[in-house]
Formats: sequence, C-alpha cells, structure tokens
Amino acid sequence: MLDTAIIGAGPAGLAAAHALKQRGLPYTHLERYTAPGGLWNIDAPGSPMYESAHFISSRTMSGFPSYPMPDDYPDYPDHRQILAYLQGFARDNHLDQQIEYGTEVERVERLEDGYRLTRQDGRTTEHAHIVIASGVQWIPNVIDLPGTYAGEVRHTVTYRSAKELEGRRVLVVGAGNSGADIACDAARSAEHAAISLRRGYHFIPKHVFGKPSDVFADEGPTMPMWLEQRVFGVLLRVLNGDLTRLGLQKPDHKVFETHPLMNTQLLHHLGHGDITARPGIATTSGTTVAFTDGTTEDVDLILLATGYHHAVPYAQDLVGDGPHPDFYLTAFSRHAGLYGLGFVETNGAAYVLMEQLAQMIAQHIEDRGARPDRWLEFENLIATDQPDLTRGIRFVDSPRHAGYVDGVAITRYLHKTAKRMGWTIP
Repeated sequence: MLDTAIIGAGPAGLAAAHALKQRGLPYTHLERYTAPGGLWNIDAPGSPMYESAHFISSRTMSGFPSYPMPDDYPDYPDHRQILAYLQGFARDNHLDQQIEYGTEVERVERLEDGYRLTRQDGRTTEHAHIVIASGVQWIPNVIDLPGTYAGEVRHTVTYRSAKELEGRRVLVVGAGNSGADIACDAARSAEHAAISLRRGYHFIPKHVFGKPSDVFADEGPTMPMWLEQRVFGVLLRVLNGDLTRLGLQKPDHKVFETHPLMNTQLLHHLGHGDITARPGIATTSGTTVAFTDGTTEDVDLILLATGYHHAVPYAQDLVGDGPHPDFYLTAFSRHAGLYGLGFVETNGAAYVLMEQLAQMIAQHIEDRGARPDRWLEFENLIATDQPDLTRGIRFVDSPRHAGYVDGVAITRYLHKTAKRMGWTIP
C-alpha cells in the first residue's frame, strides 16, 4: 500500500503525523531543517521568528487537545517555550524518529493514481496521498515604496532582536501582531521610532479582568455575532479609550472584522511618546518619508511588516493562484489525495483546529481503503459543499482576509461534518 507524504515538521506536520500514526497508517515525513518546530525554531534558515515573539492566544486555549501546554507555562508563552512544547509533542508521541531531516521538496506532481514527490537532491518517490504542511510565513510580501527612499529597507522576516535597532531611526510599516511587537521593540531601543498604519484597528488586550482575553470570551455567554460585536466594541472603548488621542486612525470596521491585534503595549508606548503613529506612506525622498496626512519622518531604516505570500512553490499548480490555497474546510483539496494543514486564517486557536483537521484527514485516508463508500461520500462533499464559515462577520476586503474563517463557526462545522461521516475529533 502506498503511503502518505507529509511535507514539513512544524505544528501542522506534527499534528498530521500524530493522526496517521494513531491509526497505524504508513507515512513518510520530510523536513528541510535539522529539527522539528517549523517557524518557531528561530535558528531555522528563513524563519520569521524574533526574540520578543510570544503566542497571541493563551496557553489555556491554544495547545493540541491531546497534549495540553504545561501548567507552569505563562499565560502567553514565548517562542522558545512554544518550540520546546512542539518538540516535546514530537518526542513524547515518537514522531521525531520518523522524520527525514535536511530534506527539501523540489516538486510535487499529480499522477493517475497518486503523486510523485521530487526531493531537491533529485530523488523521487511515489505516494498515494500528500499532506502539505510547510507553512505560510516563509515567503515575505515585500511592497514597493513610492518615491526614492535612500535608507535601508528590510522585511521583518529578517528581524531577530531589538539590538538591531539601537541608534537607528526606525519606521515600521504594517500593524499585524508581529509588526506591533517589533514597533514596541523599536520604541524601547531605537533612537527614534514611528509606525505607519493605513487604517485604524481595534486593539484587544491580552488580559481582561485578570484573565486571558480568549478565556474570558470563552467563559462568557453565547451571543449572536451582532450583539457580541457591539458588547466587545463598548468594552474595548472603556478599556482603551479613544485611540485617536494617540495619533491612531479611527477603525473603519467593527471589532472582529480583521485578525485580532493583541498588543496594548503599543498603546502604552504611544501614550508615553516612545513611538509616533503615522498613516499610510505617500512618498519618499532620501531618508524622508512623507505620509498621507502631510506629516514627515526622517528615518534610516524601514521595516516592512507587510505579511507573507501563502504560496507553495513546489505544488503551486495544485493549490491554485489565489491569496489562499483552494482547500475545502481549509484542508481538503479538490484533487483526491491532496491535503493541506496550517493554511487556516482564523480568530480562533490554530493548534486546536490543526489537530481536528489532522484527525479528519487521517480518517478520510483510512476510509479510502477500508470504507470506500464513505470515502466517496466525503469526496462529494469536498467537490460540492460550500459552507459559510464567517458566523455573520463581514471581514475586511484584503488578501489576508480573503479566506478568513471564524474560529467558532469552523469548529462547529468540523464537528457537524465529523458526526455526519462517523468520525471522531477532539
């Protein structure tokens, strides 16, 4: 029986390997670095990790359901603790011994009844199934700056430590969670710091009334989304006040309509004058950056926190050319036997979803040989089912949010689908 090839040994690849191993299904596991952990390994070439990085969801809500994070971890573990957790998961479930380290994939091709996988050294193997779990934060989205900027420009994928910012006049462009973290590093370490945001955002504190914010939300009453947005919008205004007083723009969307920005430390630094908020960039000349409101900054380093391309260079023709791979429930390709893990963009706990989806993938693979009627039933779902996984949220129109799903909505639908198929998921 041909096996399943898993590409990548980060959290998604480990979840896939664990699910297959539990069912005694054969698999080949490939990892281009020398250890498991994926992007959380700061020493892995091309990793976007930096020294001040922490999880943005809490330890309580974030671990794999079958392998909770240690009780002695803080509410929001740092990157080294997450790496230790992932490597512990691999070790304790005996996954690490089956990984081919130092093996990069050059190409995946579809065959009549399976897939051919070509390694970078030219060696090829054939597999009945492929699980793409190589991650989405490896190919930086480097934007072109208008004008003629003469200073240094780097994408944050190259950033590691606040020491790099000492004595520099720094502008951070973009306000995802990594951009906000790095802007806080700049506020503490740079000679001068500014951050450019094209729109206003809702800043969600990591703790609400002494509890991690995701725990607080999970323990609260179930409300329709329109009411939840209204209640949390009022709560954030009470906790944070009017953000325009700090130079930030008023949000042009309701709370939850963009990926959660979990960083009120940035508000702290803005309030203390350690960093200046600016709108989008209008033009540049020399080391002067002019913004759309007419203000300017003289900076010698621009850090682009402008996100990543969700590309799969070794199998792009199979996953599609959109901003997100074209997978049913973010994991099941329309090409039979092709799966993806780690592509979900959501406001929920990603590792929980990874383990649930990995279990569904493994059971679908098992069905192909043991219960072909059920396998065909789910293949039909993959081809025809188009569930609404937004829970009524109108996500903003941006490439990142093109395939965005609500964590509650997708969790409910995964359980509903698993029950329909006779599967078991955590």
